Amino acid sequence: MSEDPRAAAFSAGLLLLRPWRQDDIPALVEAYRDPGLRNRLLHLVADEADAERWLRVQAEGRESGTRFDFAVVDTARGDELVGDVALKYPHPGSGSAEVGYWTAAWARGRGIAPQAVEALTGWAFTAFAADGLRRLELIHQVDNEASCRVAVKSGYAFAEILPARAPWPLDGHLHVRHAE
Repeated sequence: MSEDPRAAAFSAGLLLLRPWRQDDIPALVEAYRDPGLRNRLLHLVADEADAERWLRVQAEGRESGTRFDFAVVDTARGDELVGDVALKYPHPGSGSAEVGYWTAAWARGRGIAPQAVEALTGWAFTAFAADGLRRLELIHQVDNEASCRVAVKSGYAFAEILPARAPWPLDGHLHVRHAE
């Protein structure tokens, strides 16, 4: 690997994917006020204290090499925070990892999620090629049609239906993308 992925920031068109920062806290709290987003995520951010804890968890994941979370900002709109994209890499050397993401309510419908997921995918396969990363998974609940569209637009093929299990009340879709 030519660069340390813990320090990585990279562009995807007019989007910048970069590590989260303390000055993102107000926008993070605002994004989590969206009931649609809150219904899809396990870890909620209700206030600045929650946001600070959330940022610490992301920083710890980056340092341990188990989670690489990126703030997605729109550089055409004054570095507006528009979402999050993450590589969940719990077992380096296992050959697979999971991709997760969310888009702020005010930024939906602009094609941000597929662009950010595609950029993260390319970065992950490059940054972790030497570790043997060959497969990425994207999972969403069956009722999340928008995430299904994002997965397909990002080159993740539908693989199977996963049965519901706590904490998720509904079955899920597993989408997969393999390194070329």
